[in-house]
Amino acid sequence: MDKLFKNIEGLKDYILELQTNMTRLPAVSPEQGGKGEFAKAQYLESELKKLKFDEIFRIDAPDANAEGGIRPNIIAKYYGKNKDVTLWLLAHMDVVPEGDRNLWNTEPFKLTLDADGDTIYGRGVEDNQQAVAAALGTAKAVMETGAEIPVNLGIMLLADEETGNKYGMDYVLKQRPDLFGKNDSFLVQDSGDPAGCEVEIAEKNVFWIKFTTEGKQCHGSMPASGNNAMYAGAQLIIRLKEGLYAKFDKRDALFAPDNSTFEPTKKDANVPNVNTIPGTDVFYMDCRMLPSYDPQLFKDEVASIVKSVEKDFKVKVTWEIIHSAVSKATSPEAPIVKLYCDAVKEVNKVEPKVLGVGGGTFAAEVRNLGLAAVVGSKIYGYPHVPNEKSSLKFTLDDIKVITYILMHLK
Repeated sequence: MDKLFKNIEGLKDYILELQTNMTRLPAVSPEQGGKGEFAKAQYLESELKKLKFDEIFRIDAPDANAEGGIRPNIIAKYYGKNKDVTLWLLAHMDVVPEGDRNLWNTEPFKLTLDADGDTIYGRGVEDNQQAVAAALGTAKAVMETGAEIPVNLGIMLLADEETGNKYGMDYVLKQRPDLFGKNDSFLVQDSGDPAGCEVEIAEKNVFWIKFTTEGKQCHGSMPASGNNAMYAGAQLIIRLKEGLYAKFDKRDALFAPDNSTFEPTKKDANVPNVNTIPGTDVFYMDCRMLPSYDPQLFKDEVASIVKSVEKDFKVKVTWEIIHSAVSKATSPEAPIVKLYCDAVKEVNKVEPKVLGVGGGTFAAEVRNLGLAAVVGSKIYGYPHVPNEKSSLKFTLDDIKVITYILMHLK
């Protein structure tokens, strides 16, 4: 381990180079106004080919709206002594848009290295480029030192995580249901904390819902001749938020926050001018439920609240779940969990904290296959915000954690 860790300490410039080149290739999905992951995937595939992987291949999901007409997913594998077991490192290539440019102190898609020589700024440097860089860094360290690994090292760089996985993990699993073995373990570095102590083994059930309220459009000076869909939609937001929080009020100390959450988020444009009362109004909610609840009870409660608004405001409301992720938990006794806890103690010098989170990751889909997955990383933990940042030292520590697990997995 000493030889490996010494090699990892020398990877700082390599990680900075990877981050610099990834940041200048904005992998924003077409749904969010971008071109997709094509250019970034080409770069990362070229970097993987510089290393000594035994397998490198792509599973491309067709998407006419994306650059190249595809959403690429890259898989690489380096064989270990036991070729029947693989430690998979899962990361996503796509990033969210920059948001309000005025809130950035640096160029979002041009990496900026802080005067401290460690902190880097740019969209995606944490979510999820740190994980991508850590995966490649792990492979480079193992290959350069000639370390014999007991199991295979697998890397998956996936598309479309930020908008629902339709072209990413979901597509890969449909095309290659044979890809994972029954004894494989998974590490997803897409959540964590600055101390690197969090060991996530469970996720809340996620439901993204689109609500469309239909009333009757009219002139703003004659509201009685129409039916204001925006007003009815606003009432629906209030009833949903208040009703769902009241109905599903359990607490579970495994999670932070320890309760289910139901929050209105995105709002579509309705009418282009101020003096028209909208006949149609659309908004979205991000709902994250403790896994102890039956998802059907949640859906039934949403339906009941919708009916109450339709009745009281004489509107028609349609709703659809545009994304959902319902998953099992990984056992705290699973070998990957115990090894991750040991690695946290060894590398980060902190006591591990086993927990559940509200954010959804690839681990949910893996766990639903009956496979063990851990989510964790040494990160600042502020994804999707202006001035997103990452730490080169944090990344090197993540590589050490991965390497420790890889060398002790059986």
